[in-house]
Amino acid sequence: MFEVKEIAETTLTDNPVLQRMSKYNHEQLLFCNDNATGLRAIVAVHNTILGPALGGTRMWAYKTELEALHDVLRLSRGMTYKNSVAGLNLGGGKAVIIGDARKHKSEALFRRFGKFVNSLGGKYITAEDVGIGPQDMTWVNMETNHVVGLPGKSGDPSPVTAYGTYMGMKAAAQVKWGSDSLSGKKVVVQGAGHVGQYLVEHLVKEGAKVSISDIHEDTLKRISAQFKVAVIGVDDVYSADMDIYAPCALGATVNDQTLGKLKCSIIAGAANNQLADEAVHGVKVMEQGIIYVPDFVINAGGVINCYAEVKGYEAKWAMDKAGDIYTTCLNLLKRSSSEKIPSYRIANLMAEERIQAIGQVKLPM
Repeated sequence: MFEVKEIAETTLTDNPVLQRMSKYNHEQLLFCNDNATGLRAIVAVHNTILGPALGGTRMWAYKTELEALHDVLRLSRGMTYKNSVAGLNLGGGKAVIIGDARKHKSEALFRRFGKFVNSLGGKYITAEDVGIGPQDMTWVNMETNHVVGLPGKSGDPSPVTAYGTYMGMKAAAQVKWGSDSLSGKKVVVQGAGHVGQYLVEHLVKEGAKVSISDIHEDTLKRISAQFKVAVIGVDDVYSADMDIYAPCALGATVNDQTLGKLKCSIIAGAANNQLADEAVHGVKVMEQGIIYVPDFVINAGGVINCYAEVKGYEAKWAMDKAGDIYTTCLNLLKRSSSEKIPSYRIANLMAEERIQAIGQVKLPM
């Protein structure tokens, strides 16, 4: 009797998962568990109006499943907006695997994950993200064709992501200082992983004064030695003397605590969901006179690279289109300045306008 009563008194609005899906207007969530391989993952399909949902898989040692759920919901929504603003015929999705990427990887785990991806029948196409490399995608590909970023094809999207981020940073410099030159500008790159190291290379070549920070000491030593750049402690990033803050690790680093410390003129990096709460912190950065380049606009190079693989385009097409991020960011930031509207809101409007327009085209006659 107790169990029946418990079910009868439970409504859909009592379900935290459905509440969260409703908040961001998600289409579908797939929870994946396999005791034999240790796989615990979540796939989120946010929106498929523009096409199949494409977005990478992230492997991270989340503290709780709710933390992983929150991340995958925000990331997948960001992919919808990213693909829309980039002009790609793709919807938005994302996957997270709960685990330490340095300890818990195995062929069996990724092949089992591939079976779950395949079960969605092409509604979701996966690729690399934080903690995932080309070999992992090769294992996933053994069980599904709905995967991009494979060796011998478009490969690691990091170079294209970094190039687009670099171009978006130059656009922000043009708006802030009247010149897009980064020579002599003090740039702190937080996160020196796949994307971060390619971004560092671009910046060093242009003569920027680069400092890096990362949670992995071996990565710091390798990148600092290779590019002769300074190292900043994890706890000292936000108070560092810098012109440009480039978050290239995990999201939510622009928050109530960090905004009081940041001494930069521009925030422009490759990380997803940089604003802890876009409605709050997107306004605060503008009030502080900081130019914020919306993350899903500036870091679209990776998904552009994946789209090139889906469509069979050459690598040059992807790099050229990533270069167009300069113009997109320039126009967006100028509009934000002239209309006195936070840049994140302008970016959201741009994405939503295209989704709404294409949605009307796809309505049945």
